[in-house]
Amino acid sequence: MATRIAVRLACLVAAIIVSTEAAAEPIPPAYEFAAQRAGVPAAVLYVVAVQESGMPLHHRLIPWPWTLNIAGVPERFLNRAEACHALTRALLSLPATRVDAGLGQINVGYQGARVANPCALLDPYRNLAVAATILREHHTPGDDWLIAIGRYHRPAGGSPAEEYRRSVQAHWKRIVSPSGPTRMDDDYR
Repeated sequence: MATRIAVRLACLVAAIIVSTEAAAEPIPPAYEFAAQRAGVPAAVLYVVAVQESGMPLHHRLIPWPWTLNIAGVPERFLNRAEACHALTRALLSLPATRVDAGLGQINVGYQGARVANPCALLDPYRNLAVAATILREHHTPGDDWLIAIGRYHRPAGGSPAEEYRRSVQAHWKRIVSPSGPTRMDDDYR
């Protein structure tokens, strides 16, 4: 009897440990590459992309490369050509500062000079390189990357940057560090 109780207790403890140790999602290689070149933790770049262009697919939220935000309304397209056509149309009728493009939702008006033409922001690799560079520019060595993430969204800071940081941190906890630290520091490279 004592042996059966001990076995049941061991199984219960094992079940609790397994259920609380959720595995982190692997970071796709494109994020690793762009992040390494810019000197940004890949996990930070990935959770920003999830926040910016995340789309539910196969019971997960994944960054979608052909996402546009036109005057505050997100739109997703099946391919780069369709997204480029919509981006070109949007820029004919709206100021470029009202249009964000790609995985990192790069603002065409404020950051568009980083590429040869706006549709280049729909190249996932180019978009990630630009997003990683912007994150690096907003990061102060020694600071938590959450500060840079807030500045990525709103360089002036304030409550919009704080709300954005909270939302990204929720993705961080769910995707990168489900049972670990919440600090986004350089240890996550």
